[in-house]
Amino acid sequence: MKTYTATKGDTVSIIAYKHRIRPLDILLLNPSIRFEQDYVYPGEGVKLPDHAFIQSSLNIEDDLFCEFGMAQLEENRVELEALGVKASIIGYSVMGQPIYAWSIGTGSRSCFYSGGWHANEWHTSKFLSRFLLEAAKKLKHNQNWLGYSLTDLFENIQLHVVPMVNPDGIDLVLQGVYDGHPYQSSVLEINQGMTRFNHWSANIRGVDLNHQWPAGWDKEAKGSPQKPWPRHYGGTHPLSEPEAVAIYKYVQQINPDFVFAFHSQGQVIYWGYRQLESEQSKEMVDKLCQVSSYTAVHTADSDAGFKDWFIKETKRSGFTIEVGTGTNPLPPQSFSEIWTNNVPLALKGLEL
Repeated sequence: MKTYTATKGDTVSIIAYKHRIRPLDILLLNPSIRFEQDYVYPGEGVKLPDHAFIQSSLNIEDDLFCEFGMAQLEENRVELEALGVKASIIGYSVMGQPIYAWSIGTGSRSCFYSGGWHANEWHTSKFLSRFLLEAAKKLKHNQNWLGYSLTDLFENIQLHVVPMVNPDGIDLVLQGVYDGHPYQSSVLEINQGMTRFNHWSANIRGVDLNHQWPAGWDKEAKGSPQKPWPRHYGGTHPLSEPEAVAIYKYVQQINPDFVFAFHSQGQVIYWGYRQLESEQSKEMVDKLCQVSSYTAVHTADSDAGFKDWFIKETKRSGFTIEVGTGTNPLPPQSFSEIWTNNVPLALKGLEL
């Protein structure tokens, strides 16, 4: 029997598949780990069978069954850098983790794709990171993707991507809090003493990063929690959180023609805000729905979202794309459907 020391970002599934064993093998050898989604804390010893061996990375098949947090994003960052695509740090989270942005393309038009806004929506970070990595690989080798010439696309547009807006929150959902975690006491207080965080969508301070935006913020705040909470609390004022400020400044810097904000779940695309969106928005969302099988919804009954702010400020097109169906956090297996429907959508976005 071997003992593995867990590190930041580890889950039962990630440990299992990187050691070429089943999650069940870990449960059988470690009675303290009660179920596959139980937390494995950094520094914790995990017993593994003798035949387990470490591999440097997950293969494609294994990756479908694994979660995705900041540690996995860092691994993708290294792969992207090897392909010549370097990350920019546009800001830092509450806990000091970098918020990465990548850019590909040289065209005069630009678009901005973002994900990982909500802590229990890590699938969107995984999708955007994997999409970016696959696009970079195909672009380097001058390969087409689903009939699209990436060389031609990226000569006409610049794609800017922030896969993980809320790294602290995502890590909380995947690994919980533990002795030594700097926000252990405050997070447990917000969570009413409960030690499971599947339902948590806020950042580590209990502020919902998609309720932070100066677009009807006062109205939204009146019907939302009035103190830090696992979801929907909009903060003491708009843009109170460093993660939201980082996105705000970055969007002003790149000045995109349109934005996609990926969330989960529902398989719908919200495309309007108070009739302020551009005239092209309806035609654009129809094209996105056609390739993804998602349903267009003009507006959600809410304010203070990132897409709302972008439309209000620029009168351009903004889309909130709700990937997958079920209850957040969606199981890792949902990624197959998310990938299948959203690769064509993300590619179509590059030629809108």
